[in-house]
Amino acid sequence: MEVGILAYGGYIPKSRLQRDQIFKAHAWFNPGLKGLSRGERSIANWDEDSVTMAVESARDCVAPDQRENISAVYMASTTFPFQDRQNAGIVADALNMKSNIQTLDFTSSMRAGTAALTVALQASKGAEGPILLTSAENRMTKAGSALELTTGDGAASFLIGSGNIVARLLGSHSESVDFVDHFRGESAEYDYTWEERWVKEEGYMKIVPTAVNSVLEKTGVSASDITTFCFPVAARNVAAGLAKKLGISEDAVADNLQSNCGEAGSAHILIMLAKALQEAEPGDKILIASFGQGCDALIFETTDAIKTVRPNTGITGSLANGRADSNYNRFLAFNDGLRMDLGIRAEVDKNTGLTTHYRNRYMAQRMVGGECSKCGTAQFPKSNICVNENCGAINTQEDYSFADKIAQMNSFTADRLTYSPDPPAYYGMIQFEEGGRLMSDFADISPDDELTVGMKMRMVFRVKDYDTKRDFRRYFWKAVPVNATQKGSE
Repeated sequence: MEVGILAYGGYIPKSRLQRDQIFKAHAWFNPGLKGLSRGERSIANWDEDSVTMAVESARDCVAPDQRENISAVYMASTTFPFQDRQNAGIVADALNMKSNIQTLDFTSSMRAGTAALTVALQASKGAEGPILLTSAENRMTKAGSALELTTGDGAASFLIGSGNIVARLLGSHSESVDFVDHFRGESAEYDYTWEERWVKEEGYMKIVPTAVNSVLEKTGVSASDITTFCFPVAARNVAAGLAKKLGISEDAVADNLQSNCGEAGSAHILIMLAKALQEAEPGDKILIASFGQGCDALIFETTDAIKTVRPNTGITGSLANGRADSNYNRFLAFNDGLRMDLGIRAEVDKNTGLTTHYRNRYMAQRMVGGECSKCGTAQFPKSNICVNENCGAINTQEDYSFADKIAQMNSFTADRLTYSPDPPAYYGMIQFEEGGRLMSDFADISPDDELTVGMKMRMVFRVKDYDTKRDFRRYFWKAVPVNATQKGSE
């Protein structure tokens, strides 16, 4: 049975740091950065990481009622929050998936995204159900470096399997070459990069054509038949130069999203693929190529289903939902680029009891509450006694997921006394439309935002707090305002 892409989705963080602000801060030392100072780059909020962004893109890709039959969750990233804890498992937990699934992490190369995609396409042929592939990056960059301006944060997800596919794989080819254009050692915080011209001439222009020409030959597809060519490199004119060398039309070269997002590491090729699918017509041939100690090249052909199977928001919706940010110091603070005095309220020990964490994982990571089987009242958190004053039944609570439910704001507070990495801390009471209420933290709120009682809210998976002494982080769900490009299970 033919396998391919069944669904796709994406997520770009809301905040977009203006690059000219980065340049202004470093012009005294490196005026050469001016050439990179146009446009904006996406930045993850303080409570976002590669796992939370992967979850959000996966929710954009797969509706709650489609998750029951998923047989595996693969995650690709070079910026996993945990070195020894399966990050794909956290994603599966946040999506409230069953436990009898396979979870795998892919890492250590900018090709991790396409490697995971290739494996998912191969594995899905014998899998019991579709495979969810997600990739996300939140790369740390050294202040004043070129990477600080050209990098961005984001995620993309794909559901891989057989059935009503939106794009079929025509063929793939991989070249493994230990060409080290950059690297990050075991104890290093930042990437070490080499000279750009050498990387272009000896790497991109020699290794990529070998892989692409091989996949074109395998599939019998002519270079002139390629509708969209995706190559995720920040350097200007590289993708266009490759297209010219390969015989691909200049018009087929996809926007690398450098002007409004930045390069999101191993996830960027999948972000570009998700955007290409969102803009594709039936019969389009999409060539993607990723570079990192070799090259992966894959060709997809879209089907008639591309017209009807759409993400809730997608990459285009996420890009449109951006908010300009000119506070470079806040970006540095979020990414440990500044050593700040956080005040005594930040000195509380955040040690997480792993026994308590495990017992409460359904509530905390899956946002599963309860619904009374006697009267139908929903409540969060789940308890032994129904909260309905006219019921009060004991031991009648059944699992009830709140993560994809829409709520309305009943109250809100902006608190500058409690510690928050991005003050003020916003929180308030939210009431779910189908029952249940919660005193919730709010996320992605700016002091310029107008909050009103009654406005619709949706839940997002975020970092609750960081235990910096033990390098652990706890996740929970927070409320954000619903906007025109975002939907829940309304």
